[in-house]
Amino acid sequence: VQLVESGGGSVQAGESLRLSCATSELTYTYYCMAWFRQAPGKQREAVGKRDSDGRITYADFPKGRFTISQDNAQNTLFLEIHNAKAEDTAMYYCAADDKACPFDAVPASPFFAFWGQGTQVTVSS
Repeated sequence: VQLVESGGGSVQAGESLRLSCATSELTYTYYCMAWFRQAPGKQREAVGKRDSDGRITYADFPKGRFTISQDNAQNTLFLEIHNAKAEDTAMYYCAADDKACPFDAVPASPFFAFWGQGTQVTVSS
């Protein structure tokens, strides 16, 4: 399973950024996928997940500033960060697993067997 993240970089506070996670058609069609982030010195935390049927569920913290979207033709999952804040500085990861996503919850990181290499987001205030 290959998950290839891209789109990270350095932005100023208040700007927006869109991250991408490209994968194979098999993974995209049948796997539970999710976005995570890990800030320096902190635990990896979930942003949200996409079920194999395309349904998106967010974790508790995003509070409207994060949007997960998808491009079915490109087998790609996106994460948009709106009105970026310094505390959004982190490595952002795409994850996948062939187990079915829990219906209405975002699994913690041990649920996922496959991970991308991550893409760094740095927000300057």
